Amino acid sequence: MQIPDDIQQLIAEGALAHFITLNPDGSPQVTAIWVAVDGEDIIAAHLSNHRKLKNIRKDPRVGISIQSPTKNQAGIDEYAVLYGDARVEEGGAPELLRHLAAIYMGPDSGFPADDAPPGYITRIKVKRIAGVGPWTS
Repeated sequence: MQIPDDIQQLIAEGALAHFITLNPDGSPQVTAIWVAVDGEDIIAAHLSNHRKLKNIRKDPRVGISIQSPTKNQAGIDEYAVLYGDARVEEGGAPELLRHLAAIYMGPDSGFPADDAPPGYITRIKVKRIAGVGPWTS
């Protein structure tokens, strides 16, 4: 599914994403992550093999909630919820995190350190979009 331009703009401007995976017992696991768009995928980087990565390997279904700084005509805060399937790729995390750190922290953040491990990339294939905003009309 093509990610709407309005959502791509939110992401490019550094809107924080809340990432939902499913724990082995079916309960939700939620964490805040930095994201980028790569073609039709949402991507994120992780230096360690966190719980969210283990969850994706067992069940690829995920959700991402992104808050917009705008309100609709009724005065309601806009947000996008993206549902899809994720997969974990080995390596590439420091490079993506340097790109994202420039957006989220500033161009001279120095994050991550030069000796950061190769880490992992999460690639999310979006299947459905919901929320409040122009992307749901």
